[in-house]
Amino acid sequence: MTSISVLIVLIVSSAIGALTGMALSETVTVFVLGLAGGFLGVTGAAIVRNCILVRLGSWGSGDSGIPGLIVVFSLVASIAGSLAAEDIGESILHLPPAMIGGFAGLLSAILMVMLMTAYHMSPDKSRNSATTAELRR
Repeated sequence: MTSISVLIVLIVSSAIGALTGMALSETVTVFVLGLAGGFLGVTGAAIVRNCILVRLGSWGSGDSGIPGLIVVFSLVASIAGSLAAEDIGESILHLPPAMIGGFAGLLSAILMVMLMTAYHMSPDKSRNSATTAELRR
Protein backbone atom coordinates (compact mmCIF):
# COMPACT_ATOMS: atom_id res chain seq x y z
CA MET A 1 0.00 0.00 0.00
CA THR A 2 2.89 2.34 0.67
CA SER A 3 4.27 2.00 -2.85
CA ILE A 4 0.83 2.76 -4.31
CA SER A 5 0.63 5.85 -2.12
CA VAL A 6 4.08 7.04 -3.22
CA LEU A 7 3.29 6.48 -6.91
CA ILE A 8 0.00 8.35 -6.62
CA VAL A 9 1.67 11.33 -4.97
CA LEU A 10 4.55 11.49 -7.47
CA ILE A 11 2.44 11.08 -10.62
CA VAL A 12 -0.39 13.39 -9.59
CA SER A 13 1.90 16.13 -8.32
CA SER A 14 4.03 16.05 -11.48
CA ALA A 15 0.96 16.12 -13.72
CA ILE A 16 -0.68 19.00 -11.87
CA GLY A 17 2.62 20.90 -11.85
CA ALA A 18 2.98 20.42 -15.62
CA LEU A 19 -0.59 21.55 -16.23
CA THR A 20 0.03 24.60 -14.08
CA GLY A 21 3.19 25.30 -16.08
CA MET A 22 1.27 25.09 -19.36
CA ALA A 23 -1.53 27.28 -18.09
CA LEU A 24 0.68 30.00 -16.62
CA SER A 25 3.61 29.92 -19.05
CA GLU A 26 2.76 33.14 -20.85
CA THR A 27 1.35 35.13 -17.96
CA VAL A 28 3.80 34.92 -15.05
CA THR A 29 7.53 34.72 -14.46
CA VAL A 30 9.29 31.37 -14.14
CA PHE A 31 9.77 32.00 -10.41
CA VAL A 32 6.02 32.32 -9.77
CA LEU A 33 5.31 29.45 -12.15
CA GLY A 34 7.61 27.14 -10.18
CA LEU A 35 6.03 28.10 -6.86
CA ALA A 36 2.51 27.64 -8.22
CA GLY A 37 3.39 24.29 -9.82
CA GLY A 38 4.85 22.88 -6.63
CA PHE A 39 2.16 24.25 -4.34
CA LEU A 40 -0.78 23.13 -6.48
CA GLY A 41 0.91 19.81 -7.22
CA VAL A 42 1.35 18.92 -3.55
CA THR A 43 -2.16 20.07 -2.68
CA GLY A 44 -3.73 18.09 -5.51
CA ALA A 45 -1.64 15.02 -4.74
CA ALA A 46 -2.74 15.04 -1.10
CA ILE A 47 -6.41 15.30 -2.09
CA VAL A 48 -6.22 12.59 -4.77
CA ARG A 49 -4.21 10.26 -2.53
CA ASN A 50 -6.71 10.56 0.31
CA CYS A 51 -9.70 10.03 -2.03
CA ILE A 52 -8.19 6.95 -3.67
CA LEU A 53 -6.91 5.33 -0.49
CA VAL A 54 -10.21 5.86 1.32
CA ARG A 55 -11.89 3.85 -1.45
CA LEU A 56 -9.18 1.18 -1.28
CA GLY A 57 -9.14 1.27 2.53
CA SER A 58 -9.87 -2.43 2.82
CA TRP A 59 -6.33 -3.14 1.57
CA GLY A 60 -3.21 -2.88 3.67
CA SER A 61 -2.92 -1.46 7.13
CA GLY A 62 -5.97 0.79 7.01
CA ASP A 63 -3.84 3.93 7.07
CA SER A 64 -5.76 5.88 4.47
CA GLY A 65 -5.27 9.51 5.34
CA ILE A 66 -2.54 12.07 5.53
CA PRO A 67 -2.73 14.11 8.72
CA GLY A 68 -3.31 17.81 8.21
CA LEU A 69 0.00 18.64 9.83
CA ILE A 70 1.89 16.67 7.17
CA VAL A 71 0.01 18.52 4.40
CA VAL A 72 0.91 21.87 5.98
CA PHE A 73 4.57 20.87 6.30
CA SER A 74 4.48 19.59 2.71
CA LEU A 75 3.14 22.90 1.48
CA VAL A 76 5.99 24.68 3.23
CA ALA A 77 8.46 22.13 1.82
CA SER A 78 6.99 22.68 -1.65
CA ILE A 79 8.61 26.11 -1.58
CA ALA A 80 12.04 24.47 -1.37
CA GLY A 81 11.18 21.96 -4.11
CA SER A 82 9.74 24.65 -6.35
CA LEU A 83 12.69 26.99 -5.97
CA ALA A 84 15.14 24.14 -6.61
CA ALA A 85 13.19 23.11 -9.72
CA GLU A 86 13.10 26.67 -10.99
CA ASP A 87 16.83 27.08 -10.48
CA ILE A 88 17.80 23.74 -12.01
CA GLY A 89 15.25 23.90 -14.80
CA GLU A 90 16.06 27.39 -15.96
CA SER A 91 19.80 27.65 -15.33
CA ILE A 92 21.12 24.16 -15.98
CA LEU A 93 18.60 22.20 -18.05
CA HIS A 94 16.95 25.11 -19.95
CA LEU A 95 13.51 23.53 -19.67
CA PRO A 96 10.32 25.04 -21.14
CA PRO A 97 7.79 26.44 -18.64
CA ALA A 98 5.52 23.37 -18.65
CA MET A 99 8.47 21.15 -17.79
CA ILE A 100 9.57 23.52 -15.02
CA GLY A 101 6.08 23.27 -13.51
CA GLY A 102 6.18 19.47 -13.73
CA PHE A 103 9.68 19.38 -12.27
CA ALA A 104 8.57 21.65 -9.41
CA GLY A 105 5.64 19.31 -8.75
CA LEU A 106 7.97 16.30 -8.79
CA LEU A 107 10.56 17.74 -6.40
CA SER A 108 7.82 18.99 -4.07
CA ALA A 109 6.19 15.55 -4.14
CA ILE A 110 9.50 13.90 -3.25
CA LEU A 111 9.71 16.12 -0.18
CA MET A 112 6.10 15.26 0.68
CA VAL A 113 6.81 11.52 0.39
CA MET A 114 9.83 11.93 2.67
CA LEU A 115 7.64 13.66 5.26
CA MET A 116 4.93 10.99 4.96
CA THR A 117 7.50 8.23 5.40
CA ALA A 118 9.03 9.90 8.42
CA TYR A 119 5.59 10.37 9.98
CA HIS A 120 4.48 6.78 9.41
CA MET A 121 7.75 5.32 10.72
CA SER A 122 7.54 7.17 14.04
CA PRO A 123 8.20 4.92 17.04
CA ASP A 124 5.49 6.76 18.98
CA LYS A 125 2.74 5.25 16.85
CA SER A 126 0.70 2.53 18.54
CA ARG A 127 1.35 -0.08 15.85
CA ASN A 128 5.11 0.31 16.31
CA SER A 129 5.04 0.35 20.14
CA ALA A 130 4.18 -3.37 20.32
CA THR A 131 7.24 -4.17 18.25
CA THR A 132 9.39 -1.94 20.43
CA ALA A 133 8.05 -3.58 23.60
CA GLU A 134 8.76 -7.03 22.19
CA LEU A 135 12.31 -6.02 21.37
CA ARG A 136 12.95 -4.86 24.95
CA ARG A 137 12.16 -8.32 26.37
